[in-house]
Amino acid sequence: MTSNTEWLSVESLDLEGQGVAHNAEGKVVFIEGALPGEQVQVSVHRRKNNWEQASIVARRRESSQRVTPRCRYFGTCGGCKMQHFQAGAQLATKQRALEDGLWHLAKVKPEQVLRPIEGPAWGYRYRARLSVRYVAKKRKVLVGFHERKSSYVTDMDSCEVLPAHLSALLSPLAELIGGMDQRERLPQIEVAVGDDTVALVLRHLEALTAADLQRLSDFAVQHAVQWWLQPQGPATVHRLDASAPGLTYSLPEFGITMHFKPTDFTQVNHQINRVLVARAMRLLDPHSDERVIDWFCGLGNFTLPIATRAREVLGIEGSEPLVERSRENAVFNGLAAKTRFRAMNLFEIDAAALAGLGHADKWLVDPPREGAFALAKALVDVAEDSSVAPGYTLPKRIVYVSCNPATLARDAGLLVHQAGYVLAAAGAVNMFPHTAHVESIAVFDRSS
Repeated sequence: MTSNTEWLSVESLDLEGQGVAHNAEGKVVFIEGALPGEQVQVSVHRRKNNWEQASIVARRRESSQRVTPRCRYFGTCGGCKMQHFQAGAQLATKQRALEDGLWHLAKVKPEQVLRPIEGPAWGYRYRARLSVRYVAKKRKVLVGFHERKSSYVTDMDSCEVLPAHLSALLSPLAELIGGMDQRERLPQIEVAVGDDTVALVLRHLEALTAADLQRLSDFAVQHAVQWWLQPQGPATVHRLDASAPGLTYSLPEFGITMHFKPTDFTQVNHQINRVLVARAMRLLDPHSDERVIDWFCGLGNFTLPIATRAREVLGIEGSEPLVERSRENAVFNGLAAKTRFRAMNLFEIDAAALAGLGHADKWLVDPPREGAFALAKALVDVAEDSSVAPGYTLPKRIVYVSCNPATLARDAGLLVHQAGYVLAAAGAVNMFPHTAHVESIAVFDRSS
């Protein structure tokens, strides 16, 4: 058990951004807010057989990479955990977390470590889910992110990772909601920024009064935003003003404009997304005589750039409505002739279903946090027994975009140790500065 008077030497950071140390007994201690190289005394607030969780009570050696957090709500707001850590050091830590995960979980090392992808550290967050809470005792509405490890909403009027024009809306939004008839039944505002438009999706648990609808309309005009209403699930989302323009984001390097709804999945960081798509294209290197499959294709974020160079691209996603929007984006960008889309459950795909889609020279895989285990396992089954998919040829290259280093490592282990691929390259992507979230990109090659 860690003593309150014991000085601990912080060795590293874990995937949650906590400092990692060992006490005198050799037990691992996770320390909120501690940085590598520091010596700290702690207060333990959670104990298990093999580890403890603690917070700092004293520090006698400070890391040279510790900086003053830019946001005055740091430590209270749960939105960012690593503002006290120099931005370049954050990225180096994420790169190391990626490499360590690949080795320790899958015994795989990349032949080439890619230079990390980085971009703006502030004002980058083009998507956000803001909680709304009317606090009766204070007779005040709070609009912001949850407090750290709490269901309470942070009392905040600015946010350094939101674009400046969104940060400036926090107080006006709180004032607006405070004056609405249904202020106690409005739990959430989802924000989505497009190239030319800001959309605000208001979740409401009761029907809005005519007066409230007028208040929203007036706010939209005053602040140059558009309101979408969500009375129930995501399928019920609709524009308050049916004539309002749609949302778009651009991939200018490829001459592509993507249309999306504010509840569709798009990358939080549009600047980093552009760089990520460009790098994925360079790594995939699609040729005019090649067929490519884009697994977990979403709205076509990778599918359409690939289609500008490949002979054909098949985009596969789990939702038919999302697939239909992908088709619409292909048509809008003049790429319908080179693209096909299909809805499939990619968490249950097997070797037979894989073979039914036909051969592809290369794959782009961009799964959610759960990874692409079923897809990797189907490749293993084909590689180990050709009779399960007679005549099927495995892709010679796979570019894998991951938002979870643990599931990437798991899938990499299958691809390398059982399906005959080599991990040619891997690198971190700093999609979420000041958070412990690790995005990455990896390349798998197969010679035969």
